Amino acid sequence: MSHVIPTLEAATGAEADGSIAVGGLTPLTTVDFPGRLAAVVFCQGCPWRCPYCHNPHLLRRHPRAAAKWPEVLAFLRSRTGLLDGVAFSGGEPLLQPGLGRAMAEVRLMGFQIALHTAGSGPGNLSRVLRLLQWVGFDVKAPFADYARITGVSGSGTAARESLGVLLDSGVSYEVRTTVDPTLLCSDAIRNLARDLVRLGVRRFVLQEYRPPANQPVASPETALHDQALIEWLAETFPSFEVRSATGR
Repeated sequence: MSHVIPTLEAATGAEADGSIAVGGLTPLTTVDFPGRLAAVVFCQGCPWRCPYCHNPHLLRRHPRAAAKWPEVLAFLRSRTGLLDGVAFSGGEPLLQPGLGRAMAEVRLMGFQIALHTAGSGPGNLSRVLRLLQWVGFDVKAPFADYARITGVSGSGTAARESLGVLLDSGVSYEVRTTVDPTLLCSDAIRNLARDLVRLGVRRFVLQEYRPPANQPVASPETALHDQALIEWLAETFPSFEVRSATGR
């Protein structure tokens, strides 16, 4: 896929400006954009309510959050030539009406762009894909079982459609699933893997659940300790990894 740096006018649709609701900024990361030194912009707002969310403070959008975007742009200008890229995370970045134009502004500074998303808006994902070099796509469960995790009817359909759009685009990606032992057992992960194989996923990561400090997991035994499952996944996907909670 050709990655052409767009003009602002050609970014994505007719957005009035590139303002996004900013919930935080990580000045430097080596793990959120593979192979690049990057900053991470965290966007506020998410339509889903997954019980294990590790950024619950970003679920709601606050009225003055967009005022922080010019500050982020100023910071990025100061890092031109020092950072390779910028990752947009959340929350759910696809909720931001100005996301495409914001990404185009960052591209014009010379940065590459990554997106961390759960795919809640297939149309919004389609509009920004040509701006991206990499996508980290969170898959919650077998698609038919999504509502149990997200609390939102139809969320599995949206996620499956978004993943299909991503895979068709040719943009580099990883698909990852957080293994909360209270929500996903070995059988559920096998069913999920079959869903992903049917769609054509080639890179899959299982992530260890990281409970809050005051809420330890009742049992340390999870699907990640199921050696038969792990071996089957390694044979099923050309690229497979188990990632510890401290690995990101």
